[in-house]
Amino acid sequence: MVDLLERDSLTALRVDVDERAARAELRRQVGRLEHELAGLLSEAFGRVELDYGVPAFAAEPRVLDLGELERLRDDLAERVADARVKLRERERVETANHELLQQMLAAPAEFKWVQISRDDLGLPGCGHWHSRPRLGPLGMLMGWWRVKVSSGCPLAGRLTAVEQEAQGEATEARRAG
Repeated sequence: MVDLLERDSLTALRVDVDERAARAELRRQVGRLEHELAGLLSEAFGRVELDYGVPAFAAEPRVLDLGELERLRDDLAERVADARVKLRERERVETANHELLQQMLAAPAEFKWVQISRDDLGLPGCGHWHSRPRLGPLGMLMGWWRVKVSSGCPLAGRLTAVEQEAQGEATEARRAG
C-alpha cells in the first residue's frame, strides 16, 4: 500500500524534457521578437529613442542554456512592449498636434504666438507653423492674426557656401605661403 502512495506522488514523477525542441522553440521566439523590435526601431527612427541593444550573458561566445534563452526571450518581450508603449504615446502626441494645427489654421487669433514644428507632427525636415499678427504691432492691436509657415531649413545652403569660402581661403593661404 505504501508502495502505491510513493509511486503516485508528484516527487516520484520525472518528466524528461526534449531539450532540442525547447531550444528550437525558444530560438524561434527570440528571432520573432528581434524581428519585431527591429521593425519598431525602424518605425521610431528619428521620432522616439528606443533601447535596441541586446546585453551579453557572458564575456565569451557560447551556446546559451535553456534558462538563459528564456531570460533573453523575456528581456526582448519586455523591450518590445516598452517600444510599443513609447510609439503609441508619440503617435498620441502627434495626433493631438495635428488637431491643434487644424484648429490653429481655422482660427489663428485663438492661438496667439503658438508654434508647431514639423518634428512635433512627426514629419521629416525643418519648418514650423507659427500664429503671428499680420503687420506686426498694428496687426496685434487690431486683432489681425495669421498662421505663417516657415520655408524649412534656410541655413543649409548658406552653411555650404561659408564652408566653400573657408576652403577657398585656406587654399589661397597655402599657395601664398
